[in-house]
Amino acid sequence: MIFVVEQPESAPANCWFAYDADDFLRKVCAQDPLEPWAVHDVITARELLDLSERTPESADARSACPAVCALADAHGWDTPLYRADHLLGLGQLRPEPVTPLDAGLAALQARGGQWRVYGHEDVALAAVDAPDPLFDAPGGWRARWALREQLIAVEVLADDH
Repeated sequence: MIFVVEQPESAPANCWFAYDADDFLRKVCAQDPLEPWAVHDVITARELLDLSERTPESADARSACPAVCALADAHGWDTPLYRADHLLGLGQLRPEPVTPLDAGLAALQARGGQWRVYGHEDVALAAVDAPDPLFDAPGGWRARWALREQLIAVEVLADDH
């Protein structure tokens, strides 16, 4: 499981969990102002061209979709291209892989506030009692408490701890 402690700039701290990186991305996208495919997507130039109901063999493909054809010229029609607007910039596609976790983390950072993301139960459990600037700041106990409550809710931490 992945645990996320969030301390928005003007709201109470809270904590939530995701089962894995895909679930993490889905939950981040649910609260993001961008469309999910702008937060993270993998698509080929061929698939982009297909959105305009054209194929690479279409006579008007180059004139109707010059940017898509330029992507195909640079990377091939079937090379996976990654989009993660918070990480790469609006509308940017690149062949280097972007993981759902990296795209989700970039989306969290774009929201502002402070965040702690723990990639495993053991790490989150250790964080409950560990020094942390977020938790140790004035009022930071609420963020620590939110993490503790979430760990209890998913039965990682005993209620009497």
